[in-house]
Amino acid sequence: MSLRHALLGLLSERPASGYDLLKLFETSLATAWPATQSQIYTELTKLAGTGLIKVTAEGPRGRKEYALTDEGLAELRHWLTETTPQRNTRSDILLRVFFLGVLTPEQARGYLTELVELSDEGYQSLRRLEESVDWDAGSLSVYGRISLEYGLRFNAMRREWAEWAAGQIT
Repeated sequence: MSLRHALLGLLSERPASGYDLLKLFETSLATAWPATQSQIYTELTKLAGTGLIKVTAEGPRGRKEYALTDEGLAELRHWLTETTPQRNTRSDILLRVFFLGVLTPEQARGYLTELVELSDEGYQSLRRLEESVDWDAGSLSVYGRISLEYGLRFNAMRREWAEWAAGQIT
């Protein structure tokens, strides 16, 4: 996935400013694909330069509102249907687990206990997000909730696994 496609996807729902997109990232995509303000604005400039989005309104202090073009929608659809998702992901967490044997058993269990706490925090954060969003019948809400459920289940699974793993250390 790329920031490019995340922005195209968000703009497929409705036109938005860079600030609006930043807020949407914070409330919807941050757990799957975090992005900073400078990354978003840089990518918006590139997307406009290639004709995948266009500026539809300009306001005070340089505020620009962007909309998806037909070419941008075609690119988003192509990415969704014609490209294979990356299946191999790097995990700093699991790489560390692989080498926990160089620590004392207490240190290894401590690492896994921290992972339990991290998973609990992630789960609770997503629950708060779920309660704070005004969900509607739009596609971003429908598929956003599906994505959020993945995050909830992932954190619950990781917590359960970390508890089990800690019990394996003798």
